[in-house]
Amino acid sequence: MPRAALDPLFTATEAPGGFTERHLAHLIAVTSAAVTVPRFLDEQICADALTALDRLPTAPYDLARVPTPIVRFGPSLNDYRTPAGGLDADQYWRDAEAARVSWQRARLRPDPVALSLARLGTAWGSAISPATIGGRPVFAGTLREINEGTLLHYDDVRREFPCRLFDQETVAQLAFNVWAAVPETGGATTLWRHRWDPSDEQHRYSYGYQPQTVEHCQQVSLRPQLGGALLFNPAHFHEVQPNPGQRRIALAFFLALTTTGQLITWS
Repeated sequence: MPRAALDPLFTATEAPGGFTERHLAHLIAVTSAAVTVPRFLDEQICADALTALDRLPTAPYDLARVPTPIVRFGPSLNDYRTPAGGLDADQYWRDAEAARVSWQRARLRPDPVALSLARLGTAWGSAISPATIGGRPVFAGTLREINEGTLLHYDDVRREFPCRLFDQETVAQLAFNVWAAVPETGGATTLWRHRWDPSDEQHRYSYGYQPQTVEHCQQVSLRPQLGGALLFNPAHFHEVQPNPGQRRIALAFFLALTTTGQLITWS
């Protein structure tokens, strides 16, 4: 059987000089797989974030929903999704406010979330604002320790909350990670050139999908680097490989392009 042709646009770009508007535009237009920036944050900022994680209130994801153990600081909207696809607003806003207070008390200077958003905003040409729900800004900037990998999955807030969660209308979503601790082996993020199709539901497993969903798809695999940043379009199926016995800790948030050309953020 002849080998399937590869998409020459589904590649990862390394950008030592930092993210640019062109990088973000290609990711939004799905004409690039990923962009990485080595040394996006310096080692001292990473060390401070790692130290802060030890004194911030962390919690594991619910194993009934996320079967691979993941510890994180900061609320993720998906954790508050109701069976009907809405938001458990009372619990979310309580936890979001508690997380904001804890983050402020950690007194990280410079603040790695604010610094990352500022640099991305400079690349785009305008400041990035939090997404809002009923006029209230949501929380952005989780710290997540993923040592045993993740399931194959995709992220798309418009499908996760089909009744439209944000006040802003979004047209594309990006995912951002920057690593505060990296393993010597394992822990790679793998992206496949495959976006959700209704037929994929036959392979559904927990919050993710079985490997056969992407078994014939082109892929790109990216190893984490200390202080390195990764930006990609999470509509592509992706997963994190395990790195047992070692720590892999990333600061993470989502971005979305709105119909007015602005970028908004959330976790």
